[in-house]
Amino acid sequence: MSIIEIKNLTKKFEVEGHTITALDGITLSIEKGDIFGIIGMSGAGKSTLVRSINYLEKPSDGRVLIDGVNLAGLSEKELRKQRSNIGMIFQNFNLLEQKNVTDNICFPLEIAGIKKKEARQRAKDLLKLVNLEDKEKAYPSQLSGGQKQRVAIARALATNPQILLCDEATSALDPQTTASILSLLKQINEEMGITIVIITHQMSVVTEVCKKVAIIDSGRLVEEGFVDKIFEHPESDAAKELISGREVKYTPIERLDTERKIRIVFQENSAYEPIIANMILKLQVPINILRADTRNVNGRAVGEMILGLPGRHDKQGEIIEYLKETGIVVSEVSDNE
Repeated sequence: MSIIEIKNLTKKFEVEGHTITALDGITLSIEKGDIFGIIGMSGAGKSTLVRSINYLEKPSDGRVLIDGVNLAGLSEKELRKQRSNIGMIFQNFNLLEQKNVTDNICFPLEIAGIKKKEARQRAKDLLKLVNLEDKEKAYPSQLSGGQKQRVAIARALATNPQILLCDEATSALDPQTTASILSLLKQINEEMGITIVIITHQMSVVTEVCKKVAIIDSGRLVEEGFVDKIFEHPESDAAKELISGREVKYTPIERLDTERKIRIVFQENSAYEPIIANMILKLQVPINILRADTRNVNGRAVGEMILGLPGRHDKQGEIIEYLKETGIVVSEVSDNE
């Protein structure tokens, strides 16, 4: 069952007499209880998209439905009530520096008219959830980046939302802290059943926790599906660029003197086998390993390599056939990748 439906969403801005199209006909459906990733490079339009989900940005065209309710048809009062069902966390935390941790978490409850005693008990429960029980009286300036984000998550959960939007929530954090925050988000999703939408430019974030992903490029939806399938078989240039972790035109692979390159993805049943070594011994051909990496994809360790093949076309075919027979996912790498 879809909890978020985005239909033909378009957002245009007028800038110094010019019309800028930030979103161009986006259609997406996000299932209840999912952890859904929306990924794209800087300027792709993903932050505009997430702000359209709770109508902080009102679309120029198209519709956003939350649990079947069209946000365009709501009054300002009804829209504010609907937003209380949609929590949001940001890259820069957005905490109130003059308020301590407990008061920051209580702030949205105060706005909602919740009694102080009830609000403080809710804050206490949430601090336990995010493992910050000993920081209830601390101020944001006394916290690390990871602790600030945990407070921001607790505050976003204060009103018992069904949806949690995360706009580049881990971009300002180091890798270890990012992993702990993603683990917390996964725990919240599993224990509370909250639908989580993660906006990011980091494929590692998506592969770590998301079940499905949408890839946005220049305001358009260019690819969508299950994370593991897109990781194994990226079709769009944007997906390939994001998986490579660098801009395609600058990758050193294209500068290597190799006639043909392939990308291979190791499945679970082949991750511990010396497949490349066995292949070289059996086929008696040299193989160039141009790049190798291991990713966490939905809790599985998945390996990938870029291989440079020898010049003889008959040997290239033998290599590809051998790899496919062993259960390896094989795809071509073009010269500009």
